Amino acid sequence: MNRPTFRDKKPHEDYMNRRLIRPSLADLKDKMTVRSQKRKPAPQEQTNAESFYYLKQMQNKTPMVVVLDDGQQLRGIIEWYDRNCIKVNRETEPNLLVFKHCIRFMYKENEDKSSDE
Repeated sequence: MNRPTFRDKKPHEDYMNRRLIRPSLADLKDKMTVRSQKRKPAPQEQTNAESFYYLKQMQNKTPMVVVLDDGQQLRGIIEWYDRNCIKVNRETEPNLLVFKHCIRFMYKENEDKSSDE
């Protein structure tokens, strides 16, 4: 095996055959602006689906069942809502202001009757 080794070469031959390729600063800036233009915008934090649902139920005065984290069920009509809570208007019992973080889920009261039959 007569391969050339490092010792066989002269030190200046290696440096003569190699070129340092470095892009210019202007090229790098152009590439960075192109990349930033291609980036997709971040998705919205709110889809407004929750507010649409509450507004629809409020306008129709739909009787709702709100199930709390402890399993307690509240029946009534959603009268008002904001970012942190909803107001449940009940006919026979006092109205309640319920924090959203205490709600496990909610559904329409008439959906409950169809599952019982």
